[in-house]
Amino acid sequence: MKLKEYLSIPYIIQAQPYEVSEGEWVRRLAYPELGDFVAEGQDVEQVYLEIERLRYAEIVKRLKAGDPPPVPRAPLETADPAWWAAFLGISDLVDGLLDKDATELASA
Repeated sequence: MKLKEYLSIPYIIQAQPYEVSEGEWVRRLAYPELGDFVAEGQDVEQVYLEIERLRYAEIVKRLKAGDPPPVPRAPLETADPAWWAAFLGISDLVDGLLDKDATELASA
């Protein structure tokens, strides 16, 4: 699989409110199928953008380390990882890598 396919996998996202102190709540999002990382904050839209940045970074990191992420379901054919990377402000993370497969990324 190529990086763009890994980035197109529809991982299940877990969302929950989290009380940080009495009466003060934040939103917490995670991708439990992918790893042990979370994003949290007051604005759920900003938290979503952060968890997506973390998802991209985790997938790239794992592939470069030769440890491909799990593939619990097929990649979405309509996904556009290059567009999402630009929207998230992380194009530099995937520039020139989207068409490389796991073996190429691990040897880079």
